[in-house]
This record gives sequence, C-alpha cells and structure tokens, in this order.
Amino acid sequence: MVKLEIIVAPDPRLKAACEPVTVVDDEVRRLMDDMLEAMYEAPGIGLAAPQVGVTRRVIVVDVSGEDDGRQPLRMANPRLLAASEKTAVYEEGCLSFPEQFADVRRPEHATVAYLDETGTERQLEMEGILATCVQHEIDHLDGILFVDHLTSLKRGMIVRRLAKAKCVKPAGRVRA
Repeated sequence: MVKLEIIVAPDPRLKAACEPVTVVDDEVRRLMDDMLEAMYEAPGIGLAAPQVGVTRRVIVVDVSGEDDGRQPLRMANPRLLAASEKTAVYEEGCLSFPEQFADVRRPEHATVAYLDETGTERQLEMEGILATCVQHEIDHLDGILFVDHLTSLKRGMIVRRLAKAKCVKPAGRVRA
C-alpha cells in the first residue's frame, strides 16, 4: 500500500472539482484502500480523493464505533439522490483542517447512489452521522469545504488559525 499524505488547508487543490471514475478497476480499488489506511491512521471517519491530491470522484467513510469493528464504505461517483428538508447540526471537523471544528447544518436524512469497490451500482439511505459524513465528503468532490457552510467570520477565524499553525516552527529554531 502507498502511504498517502493528507493535504492541509489552505491549499488550492482542495477547491478543485473532481472527474468521474469511468470504471472501478484495480487502480481505483487500490486508491480506496490507501485512502482508508490514511483515514484510519489520521484518525478520521471520512476522506475524499482530493484530500490526498487525487482529482477523482472517490470517497471512503467509516463511522463505526471502536467496539463495532471497522465497517468501511468505499464509494466511486457518489451522488445525492434525495435529502430531507429536516436538518440536523453536527460539530464537523475535517482531516484537511486539523484540530478545527464547527457546527454545520445539513439534511438529516439522505439517499446516495454510488459504485462500490466491485463497480456495482448501489443506493444507500442514511441518517445521522453517516448522512452528515457522506454529504461532507461529496462536497469535497465539488471543491466545497465544511468551512464554506460557515459565516465568513467563523470561516476566516479557522483559516487564519490554520495558516498560523503552518508557519509555526519547531521549538529551538530561530525564525529569520
């Protein structure tokens, strides 16, 4: 497996729209597996291909609890078919925005269509944290970040904190 590096904002690659997967082949399956490995190592519950520098419409998600064992979902070309009018607010974070969290309102229930790791077309009705996570990851495929759902003030605060954290040098070094 290839160790993938997760891109941290601000980075223009996170705003790129992704190309559809034409066929789920060994290369796409390898990408899905490598993405899962990176997601689990981070640790996180979802990861989209652009977060590892790949502009393909691929996401992986696993919202299972520690006691449930891993239950990963691998999705190529996921698309929302339906979303409830009823919404829910979850505190979201993002592996591309380390240690940054904010409340985001999204549809509470959603139905998604996608190709699984075998290339089989599937539909999944979701609710709760799974629905939130899948919607968050699908947004990534369209260059939409969770901070884009926030007020400009909250978004600016998070982006400034991340930019500042990127500039911090390890202790013991002198900045010139």
